[in-house]
Amino acid sequence: MARIAGVNIPTNKRVLIALRYIYGIGPANAAIICQQAGIAAEKRVNQLSDDEILRIREIIDRDYQVEGDLRREIAMNIKRLMDMASYRGLRHRKGLPVRGQRTHTNARTRKGKARPIAGKKIATRK
Repeated sequence: MARIAGVNIPTNKRVLIALRYIYGIGPANAAIICQQAGIAAEKRVNQLSDDEILRIREIIDRDYQVEGDLRREIAMNIKRLMDMASYRGLRHRKGLPVRGQRTHTNARTRKGKARPIAGKKIATRK
């Protein structure tokens, strides 16, 4: 099992797919890393030599911010928005959608499970 940036990447997957298991590396960055390291995208992780794994590890350490550092930076950015009491910061604090989505209906992912309002009756047809 190859360990890159503190993450055990799966051995039986292609390198292009396995690199995506590292937080902060998506499809485009994975392709660029494979190209810089000189590794064929269809090669599997268990077929990589120690030298190739080392090259990938060095490229990621040198050029990309991943895992804990990236998570910390994102958390600090959100905390900064909340501390300055900007609109986006207030939305983060209240747990509501931040980027202008509607909340009258939908937004259940951010708002959580719907809670019934006490005393509100449902209109019935006669």
